[in-house]
Amino acid sequence: MRTVGVQVRGIRTAIVKEGDDLVRIVVDALWRAMEAEGISLGDRDVIGITESLVARAQGNFVTLGEVTADLNRKFGADEIGVVFPLLSRNRFSTILKAIAEGFSRVYLLLSYPGDEVGNPLMDLDRMEEAKVNPSTDLLSEEDYRRIFGVEVKHPFTGIDYVRFYKEMGVNDNMRIYLSNNPREILRFTKKALVANVHARIRTKKLLRAAGAEIVYGLDEICTEPKATGGYNPQYGLLGSNLSADDKLKLFPRDGQVYVDGIQRVIKERTGKNVEVLIYGDGAFKDPVGHIWELADPVVSPAFTPGLAGVPNEVKIKYLADHLMEENGSSAVEEGVKAYIRNNRSDLVEKEATLGTTPRQLTDLLGSLCDLTSGSGDKGTPIVLVQGYFDNYTTE
Repeated sequence: MRTVGVQVRGIRTAIVKEGDDLVRIVVDALWRAMEAEGISLGDRDVIGITESLVARAQGNFVTLGEVTADLNRKFGADEIGVVFPLLSRNRFSTILKAIAEGFSRVYLLLSYPGDEVGNPLMDLDRMEEAKVNPSTDLLSEEDYRRIFGVEVKHPFTGIDYVRFYKEMGVNDNMRIYLSNNPREILRFTKKALVANVHARIRTKKLLRAAGAEIVYGLDEICTEPKATGGYNPQYGLLGSNLSADDKLKLFPRDGQVYVDGIQRVIKERTGKNVEVLIYGDGAFKDPVGHIWELADPVVSPAFTPGLAGVPNEVKIKYLADHLMEENGSSAVEEGVKAYIRNNRSDLVEKEATLGTTPRQLTDLLGSLCDLTSGSGDKGTPIVLVQGYFDNYTTE
């Protein structure tokens, strides 16, 4: 009888550089770990590769000058409104620096009480005491300071983001407002850069319908090759990260080439049919800070076909309780296994009627990989997941 279910291992590898053969590096790192730890691959094992490894190998970087130039081609250089950016030094501040350098006037519209992924801008109790209505009220920077104080620190970073973003302006060209209605930006300019991630399509639609003259999203900036070689035709600047003071690492492109290549090489070496995905931010929420982790446009920008869809699972706890009521505790162990084997399709269909959340496999596995590799100094940008597709009846 199997006594261990899913096993997850972070695999260490050397620092990847532009131009490196990523397929070879991933496979070789996996092989070294297998030999050192006595690991054997099985069919449907899953190999995850963090997105930054792919982006670095393909040299997917842009300079701030290239970002500014692309923005000026689309918006001119006089003024721009930026709608609903994330509150992040890593994700957005460098982009804002490029914006501030390129325009005479920048109007920054922040959502509140927090950004799209939950980074807070204010104390909720004070907001209610002041009778601020986030559904209708537009706040100026002066309103914000009068109500919430001269310093409002993020609980994790300790940064006052309104001040931090304001000080990124050039020659006092930054104006900051707070509202949850994207159309409020049109009070100040008819040119809007949509900076939110997951609701960007709706935000663009609302702005165009309200009379905006120029509307682009971050997903439409840096979508064509630059002198540095960096671009992303699908996501543009979405999913980008600070790389250096004057450079951004973009979300990887052409990821299917890498995942298919790794899958093929491992099949040639072992005869095993593994699954491979590239993962970015996991889709989970911090229970203390209430911050949703997913600042990337998707959890997984590329994966092998076997990872499409949702899990085909049965709730053992429900079935065990049901059989125990009917047959007593002594019959539960083998009874559950036999019942699952004989009635899996009916049980899976029943799960859907019970309202089980239909999460995508790539979101679940990508989140598992992200939690394993972390964002610090673990040095494990490759993750091996084994037994994920086993179930209680697997011997």
